[in-house]
Formats: sequence, C-alpha cells, structure tokens
Amino acid sequence: MAIEVFSRGERAHPSFFWLGTAAVTAGVILHLPMYIRSASMNFHVAGMPMDWEMYVGMALIIGGTALSFYGLLPGAERRQPVATAVSMGKVRQELPKSGGRLKWAHWQLLLVLTLAVIIDSMKPATLGFVVPGTATEYGLTRAVVALFPFCALSGLVIGSYVWGMIADRVGRRAAILLAGILFVGTAICGAMPTFQANIFMCFLMGIAAGGMLPIAYALLAECIPTQHRGWALVLVGAFGLIGGWFAASGSASLLEPHFGWRILWFLGAPTGLILILCSALIPESPRFLLARGRLDEASELVSRYEVQLDPRHWADGGAPRAAGDDSAVTLVSGRLQTTTTTLILVALAWGFVNFGLLLWLPADLRARGYSVAGSNGLLFYSSLLALPTTVLVAWFYSRWSTKWTLFVLTILTGLGLIGVSLLDSSIAFFAAHPLVVFSALMAGVNGIIAVLLPYTAENYPVLVRGRATGLVSGSSKFGGLAVNALTMAALVPGLVTGAIALVFPIAISAGLVARYGRETRNRNLE
Repeated sequence: MAIEVFSRGERAHPSFFWLGTAAVTAGVILHLPMYIRSASMNFHVAGMPMDWEMYVGMALIIGGTALSFYGLLPGAERRQPVATAVSMGKVRQELPKSGGRLKWAHWQLLLVLTLAVIIDSMKPATLGFVVPGTATEYGLTRAVVALFPFCALSGLVIGSYVWGMIADRVGRRAAILLAGILFVGTAICGAMPTFQANIFMCFLMGIAAGGMLPIAYALLAECIPTQHRGWALVLVGAFGLIGGWFAASGSASLLEPHFGWRILWFLGAPTGLILILCSALIPESPRFLLARGRLDEASELVSRYEVQLDPRHWADGGAPRAAGDDSAVTLVSGRLQTTTTTLILVALAWGFVNFGLLLWLPADLRARGYSVAGSNGLLFYSSLLALPTTVLVAWFYSRWSTKWTLFVLTILTGLGLIGVSLLDSSIAFFAAHPLVVFSALMAGVNGIIAVLLPYTAENYPVLVRGRATGLVSGSSKFGGLAVNALTMAALVPGLVTGAIALVFPIAISAGLVARYGRETRNRNLE
C-alpha cells in the first residue's frame, strides 16, 4: 500500500507546505545571477553589492519557510490529548503478531532514511572543503575562519534539542520535512558576499542538520522488527555518515576546481528537495500517533510494519511515572552513572577527532603541498575505501558483541591517528601510503558514531532513553565546539602533532568501554 504524502486530515493546510516549498526554491534561484556573474573572477563574490534579486529571494525564503511550517502543523481534529488506556487496549488487541521478517515497506524505510542521513551529514562534512576557499577569498587567518565551523557546531547543538521539541509536538515526519526546507533555504550561503553573512547562514544550516540523525533512529527503532533493529540502525548510521562524507568529498573533487568553493553550498538546494520529494516513503512514528490519540492511523501503520506496541505500559494522561525513573538525575546516578560517564567521554573524544582533525584535513593537506584536486581526491578515495567496512561493523554489532564492536572501532581510530602522526617520520610506508592511513581513520571515526547512538539507546530504560541519546549526541558536538574554540585562539597544533595529542582521549575511551561497557546484544529495549 502506498504512503500518501499527507493523509486525509493529517495536516491543517497541506497546500501551504507545497506553496512554501516553491517560494523557498524560487528564493534560492534568485541568488544565482550574482554567482553566475562572478565566473570571470573565479566565482569570488566578496565585496560585491547585493542586487534586488537577492533581497527578494531572502524575503521569499523567510516567508516560504514560515508557510511550510504552518502547513506541517496538525489539523484541529488531530490535536487530541493522549489516548485513554481503554482505547489503547483496544488497539493492542487489534495489532498483528510480528513475524519478525523484513517486508518491502521496511526496506523502503531503510533506503529513504539512509538517504536522509546522507543528505543531513553532507552539510557539516562540506565545512572542511569550504574552509580553505573561504579563508583565501576573504583573506582570513585559520583562527578567524574557525568561526565558520564553530558557528555551525553551535547550530548543531541547538538544533539537536530544537528538532527534538518539534518532533514531539508536530511529528517525526514533519520535523524531517522542515529540515529539508531549511537545507534548501540555507543553500544561499553560496551567494553571500560577506563573511559575517556566511557565518549566520552556516549557523542556520547547523540548526537544520542538528536533529535529523536522532529522528531517523527513532523512526527505525519503532518500525523495524526487534531482531533486525541492531544491524539496521548501525547500517543506516554508518552508510549515512560515510555516504555524507563521500558525497561532500566527491562533490568537492569534481566541482570545486571548476566552480569554486561556493558551489558546494548551493548543493543544499537540490539535496533538500530530493529529501522532500521522498516524503511519501517516510511514515510517522507509531508511538507518536498513539501518544496523540490518532488510533486509526497507528493501527494501520503497525499493521503495515508489523510493529508490536504494548499499550499496557501507558496510562491515561501519558506514560507511567515511577518515582525517579524518568528524571534526568537517573542518568548520572546509580547503576547508570558509569555507563553515562563512559559514553559521554567516548562522544567527546569522537568530537575532538572528527571536528578537530577530519574537519581541517582539506586545509592541512593543501598546506602540505597538495593541490585542491589532489587533497579532495585523496579524501574522496579514502571515504570510498572506508564505505565497505560499514557492513562488517553492522555484522559484528548484531552477531558478535555491541560492547566489543565499539571497543574495536576506538582502537582502529587510535591506530589511524598514530598513522597520521607518522606521516613525517622516517618510516616510508606512512608517507608513501596516505590513502591507507586516512581510510583506516575514516572507517574508525565513522564507525564509532554509527555504533555509539544505537548502543546508547540500548543501554537505558525507555523513560530516559531519549534524553540519554540526546545527551551523548550533544556531547559529541560539544567536543567539536571545544576543539574549534582552541583553533580560534590559535592554540591547536598542526596535523601531525594534533594527531598525536588525540591518541590519548581515544585510548582512554577504549579503556572505559572495555571496563565499564555493558553488552546489549539481543537485549529487549523495553
């Protein structure tokens, strides 16, 4: 059965969503003339005056975004309180027994959410490839241009919480669509003539990208049969994250030498539209539908995906509240204290490496004598070689051990960092084979984040699972904020020295996982 883009009565004014989408798209198109006119100057628009088309385009983007959000709000007949225990018990009696098999609907969901994560992760991955061109065009030092990723990471931190509130209030599916609208609108960063305007648009891009991954995990966890949940979550995260880096590095390698660094920002428009056009394949979360009292929709959805929901754990007015079991204090007390501490430190160490080293790799490689095409090509092929390892990561996570898979990935990341630190050594292998070194590093870094969030969700009880996953996800971005703050203060060393320094937090993380990590394979999440 095909999924309608908007089911009857689901949204108050669905036409406003499409009208807003058209307005935002038109607004981006109106920013293209000035960019095209700059072709004779190697697509440098710094210092050029903004024309009337850009002002009209900005107005269309702002108004179109507001229209789209209004169009995503539920209809009045759908703004219901939480369903009663009696009505939810009726739903439970009507639910089918799960056969535990993956249907075509599951595969469609896996594919479209993988695409969503690729599009989402492509945005922050692009930062590393636009930073060198930004610094050159505006004549900025590394410390000043570090404001770019710093503001983007600030947006990512804020977005992870804002998007969570939107998902709880309006719906998971609506939050994904609104992120797609912002992806389209923030593509005008490629036409901004001033560095300050670039920073602001980069901040908005970060807000849009901040909450996509947790929303995707929530949808999958609630729609995929239990025995397939582990590998499905890991594969979607791993393919999505590495695919985002692959798309960013491939686009930079193919397009930047011919169209300048700004073309990489303009790619946000077509990729955002692709995500919006795939909306018909993205269902709403069945738990969200039940919580909002939309029982008919929930019944149809769980039948399509053979999802087993147990409303016996629900009560009139919401989920049951045992004393202290839904408090944020639970995360840092009792048996969860060491688990939370371990996962936060792993997330921080990952943020140090991903945003402190990988983000600056294009600039560092060019400083070491690589050309634009050479540095982008090296990172593109590194991500390409790292891509097949995601299948192995998913297999080990679901078939061997969740805890020790995370441990092995931290060790692999540490070995990759050691390899980077030996690029200037007398050992000829590392200098002669940088592709092997960077491939190992990317496989480890992308594997960690692909495993870390599913592993976090499986370590916590249901009433604090969302907050725990958000805390760990936010910690990874805080790690990036911290290291970029040091970069702005000109306190971060070069590539080789920085790699040596980052070995220590990664090694500590590996030790904590080995000592305090808990095995979660085949554990019932409830």
